[in-house]
Amino acid sequence: MNQGAYQPFVPARRPGGKPDEKPLYRVLVHRKFRNHWNEMIERVGLQQAKQFWDHVSATPGQPSPLASITILKGKAGLPMADGWSRTHHYEVSGAGRVDYQYNNAYSNATGSDSHHVVAILTINYSSH
Repeated sequence: MNQGAYQPFVPARRPGGKPDEKPLYRVLVHRKFRNHWNEMIERVGLQQAKQFWDHVSATPGQPSPLASITILKGKAGLPMADGWSRTHHYEVSGAGRVDYQYNNAYSNATGSDSHHVVAILTINYSSH
């Protein structure tokens, strides 16, 4: 995510309402996938949508006991900037996939506080 005035990422609210505990990571979705994010419950179901959000908001770099996660190789997996992880490909359902990267010390302006952030890069509901 660049540090200029244009901010392509917006907050991704937890499907099904607020979590019981404050999340460790802020979850952001790219603006062009905001509608896909809003459709997630109807496309993959409330349980899978909540499981995805709960995973990326707490442990985005860890394996999930409930879903398949692959770290992409090559250009598709390159971090978007310094401090970002490689791209993680999360199988939300048989026909739903989400690609994301995370940063453990992101700040959007020089001198501002850093935060743990997950950036949802793409959401795809078609089959492979």
